[in-house]
Amino acid sequence: MRERGRLGDFLHARRSQLRPADVGLKDYGDRRRVSGLRREELALLAGVSASYYTRLEQGQATGASPEILDAVARALCLDEAERRHLHDLADAGRRRAPARRPQIEHAGADTLALLHTLEGVPALVYGRRADILAWNGLGHALFAAHVDFDAPRRTAERPNLARMLFLDAHTRELYADWEAKAKGMVEHLRLVAGRNPDDTLLTSLIGELTVRSKEFAAMWTGHRVQPCAAARHEMRHPLVGTLTVAHQSLVLPQAEDQRLTLAVPDPGSPSAEALALLAQATAGPAGPAAVVPRTGPSERADGRLGR
Repeated sequence: MRERGRLGDFLHARRSQLRPADVGLKDYGDRRRVSGLRREELALLAGVSASYYTRLEQGQATGASPEILDAVARALCLDEAERRHLHDLADAGRRRAPARRPQIEHAGADTLALLHTLEGVPALVYGRRADILAWNGLGHALFAAHVDFDAPRRTAERPNLARMLFLDAHTRELYADWEAKAKGMVEHLRLVAGRNPDDTLLTSLIGELTVRSKEFAAMWTGHRVQPCAAARHEMRHPLVGTLTVAHQSLVLPQAEDQRLTLAVPDPGSPSAEALALLAQATAGPAGPAAVVPRTGPSERADGRLGR
């Protein structure tokens, strides 16, 4: 993925998703050779020349000012997250950062201590690339009981939320509305990729999912972005049946690229009773109070320990 191409791809995709009526333009019923707005129409709405907007969309104008980008964002009817994503893509096109070895992510000691306190709530921590860095016992039991509990501590074997959603049949069956959950993950990855264009491991993950999942590839081409926040999901757990929980994703202040995700039921609800039953059924050495510890600082990217 080229940085300049990402900006053009985003602009083209979002322009093609708008219709004249969406932005207050009259549609006289003429045959349109393009899907969505024409470049000339978008340029008019943004207050720039058609030739300049064309160069911008083709990746030939990398010096767009913040004011011009904001005008284009308004013309495209972007929300705040999408507007910031547009600026991220433009910034990436202006810089050429040297290639660096991707850092291996770990959950810090404070984060693990926090997980220890969340005994009655399913919780996990995932990193920039959606790798699961740690979980408590109830989080493991709810989200991925079919995966080895200790997998997050082995860097080369860490479960990845995006891979699980699109490539793992157990995870797909876990969500009653799988499509909504999957779209949310894709929108989050789009946002992260815009902020981290030089992350080769993230690029590799996106390439793998694009090749292996037609559904991911179709969602990815939509260029929708949205940060993970809160959403209610109906889950169909093989052990305790159907339950509804609110997924809360919180940014960790000590590691901005990491998220703490909680699955919270309504107090006193059948879903809360189902989670309590799940906690009882899975209690043990890797039960609800267990937490995956941090691996050593000298661990290499292939999961083996260095000297």
